[in-house]
Amino acid sequence: MTSEPALPGLRYYLPPSGPPEDAEADVVVYGATSGGVTAAVRAARDGLSVVLLVFGDHVGGMTTGGLGTTDVGDARTVGGLARAFYDDVAAAYRAPAPHWDVEAHVGEEVLEGWLAEAGVAVHRRRHLESVRSDGGRLTELRTDDGSTYRAKVYVDASYEGDLLAAAGVTYRLGREASTVHDESVAGVQHSINHQFRYAVDPYVVPGRPSSGLLPGISADPYGTVGDGDRRIQAYNFRLHVTTSAKRLPFPRPDGYDPARYELLRRYVEAGGYELYGRTTRVRGDVHDMNNHGAFSSDHIGANYDWPEAGYARREEIFQDHVRYQAGLLHFLATDPRLPAAVRDDTNAFGLAPGEFADTSHWPAQLYIREARRMVSDYVITQHDATGAARATDPVALASYVMDSHNAKRVLVDGQPRNEGNVQQPLTRPFGVSYRALAPKAGEAPNLLVASAISASHVAFASARMEPVFMMLGEVVGAAAGQAITDKVAVQDIEYAALRRELELGGAILPAGH
Repeated sequence: MTSEPALPGLRYYLPPSGPPEDAEADVVVYGATSGGVTAAVRAARDGLSVVLLVFGDHVGGMTTGGLGTTDVGDARTVGGLARAFYDDVAAAYRAPAPHWDVEAHVGEEVLEGWLAEAGVAVHRRRHLESVRSDGGRLTELRTDDGSTYRAKVYVDASYEGDLLAAAGVTYRLGREASTVHDESVAGVQHSINHQFRYAVDPYVVPGRPSSGLLPGISADPYGTVGDGDRRIQAYNFRLHVTTSAKRLPFPRPDGYDPARYELLRRYVEAGGYELYGRTTRVRGDVHDMNNHGAFSSDHIGANYDWPEAGYARREEIFQDHVRYQAGLLHFLATDPRLPAAVRDDTNAFGLAPGEFADTSHWPAQLYIREARRMVSDYVITQHDATGAARATDPVALASYVMDSHNAKRVLVDGQPRNEGNVQQPLTRPFGVSYRALAPKAGEAPNLLVASAISASHVAFASARMEPVFMMLGEVVGAAAGQAITDKVAVQDIEYAALRRELELGGAILPAGH
């Protein structure tokens, strides 16, 4: 595996530019995901000085990184800054509000405008190196260019939970066993969706197991349903594609190897072809292309190292995902062994020329669907989603299905089989506990978490949607101000006061608390 760019200009890690800096603020937010932006904006609007540390060059995470068709769930549950964002998108389009579908450049323009208007100090290409603590309390964040940032309250808004890990906060990786929280869809699960429907020979030399398995198939066992492991659901890139005559041909990535897609070629030959990915219209002739089917853009099993990996290893994994997904599209568009109909269907689309111009029209944000998950004094579980448990301190509502993508591809009775997909409906929208955003008592009393929240694997699969992250970002931005004003640990703020402030900002919260 190589860390060299698969496409020109497209990297996970961008080297710092400019001299090191020494900054101090009321609040330092690490990670300019959608939740990181709303945390920074809310805190700044409340009168606090705020520094936002951006890992790369762009703000907004997946909201501006290709995820153009928003996973809303129940639209009535989206309030506060999250709802304001989609209202501002509607205004940009001169369309009725809210407008849930958003082109990347439009979403980024809205968020950049918010940050500038709020007076947030935005520092780009800042990569966490270490932290200093005093009695568990964070006193300094250092980035790998030698810059230092001091704050009264810190926010970890990274998808990976990098800051909470550096601060020594308890976290979990992978899938809990069903016995841990008594969850019926925890751990190893039979996948019905995005599954092979036709028999395919899985060996390099057909009929000869000694020749080895085709690329993309693991020799690992299927496992027992309900067993836990450290595997995580697959990542991909959400592409902006278009049917316009100005569409750009899908590029041939550096290191392209058509042998990676032999399993797909055989599946197509067996009758299993589906259009490469699910394409959903965002606006006009621009579409959001996502994973769909047995063999698609989800690079199953290639991301297990990501959550705890260093930046060099993440770069390798990132480039492997680019090379895999771009190569897949190039294969489907050009390989003469495929039926003409497959090539024609693929070539009806191309990369949108109006997006991601600095990264070969490919998003720079890998879809980190799941990484570390904090373990705090309240762990959101399947029971919250089914209504069997109800948090007494809800600060936002989650309403999307428990949506976890496949985690591995193995052999079952000599045939390839994907494992891990969960599509479990909710009984009703559920409240996300404030305690799921703060470390457990005794850990990091001035750190709040906006993305890598305290939830089981299956519950996180619902709470991980971008509108929810935006709402949680606003919560921690408001809570940071309350902790500073009242001079208390983030675990000890008054819930009733926080709730009042959130509702004044348009938050939608369940009654009776």
